[in-house]
Amino acid sequence: MTDWTTADIPSLSGKTAVVTGATGGLGYETALALAGAGAIVILTGRNDAKGLRAIEGICRRFPNALIAYEHLDLSSLSSVADFAGRFAAGNEQLDLLINNAGVMALPKRQQTEDGFEMQLGTNYIGHYALTARLLPQLRRARAARVVNLSSLAHRSGAINFDDLQSRRSYRPWRAYCQSKLAMLMFSLELQRRSLVSGWGLMSVGAHPGYARTDLIPNGPGTSTFSWRVGQLLQPLISQSATEGALPTLYAATSPAAEPGGYYGPNGFYELKGPPAPVRIMPQAKDFASSAMLWDVSATLTGVSFDEIAAAA
Repeated sequence: MTDWTTADIPSLSGKTAVVTGATGGLGYETALALAGAGAIVILTGRNDAKGLRAIEGICRRFPNALIAYEHLDLSSLSSVADFAGRFAAGNEQLDLLINNAGVMALPKRQQTEDGFEMQLGTNYIGHYALTARLLPQLRRARAARVVNLSSLAHRSGAINFDDLQSRRSYRPWRAYCQSKLAMLMFSLELQRRSLVSGWGLMSVGAHPGYARTDLIPNGPGTSTFSWRVGQLLQPLISQSATEGALPTLYAATSPAAEPGGYYGPNGFYELKGPPAPVRIMPQAKDFASSAMLWDVSATLTGVSFDEIAAAA
């Protein structure tokens, strides 16, 4: 897979993809490449004006692109349910689900409308509920893939079941690391359960390394010390959003990607470079904690994969 690029994406003609957080950054680049390969791509986001601009940008690049925009706020379980309902009404199957949307290191603790800590709620819980609600359409696809965006930050993450929503103690980066660890644990657990239950899904994790997007300006901000240091080192340790999207695209489309795999940049500390298998920390492979997180998520959201699968 050395120097794998978008030129290596096979034809996706006839396949339908949903990309969350696709109005800019990694999500936009992912949607752009999938559309260029012939997929029917549904971009989702919270900002409808940005969504329309994203559609226009992709159409300028690929005039015959089969794309649409749908409103989806991952921090709202009702928005997730509404989107899933609209999708089911218009689509028999879903071939690719790219769980990309996220927020990072919000300086002050915020809550979603459902009472979840904003980073955990947006980055993980919303995607758990979305994937479960789209399970019937995923199962009808011939070889559906779900790609879950984690981060290098998962390496420092821990799931604090005693204070999962950071109500007693909130630290921006600790909450972010927890949310990205949760996403990788979800990715691995989804693959295990798909195999046991016969759902026929391929679940794959990915991370972009240090990609230059608006995630930091929209999160901790540009006045932080880490951002200023990052700006000085950027030419050496970072890559563009286009390059940062490659591990996601590899996980979503490459015939060589493996179920339960995890892909990121192959350079120093996985910060930049072409996609390759990357390190999964031991806490992400803790089966007992992953099963507990799955069960807690079902309780918090009121959404059960098993019940949805049985009803489909």
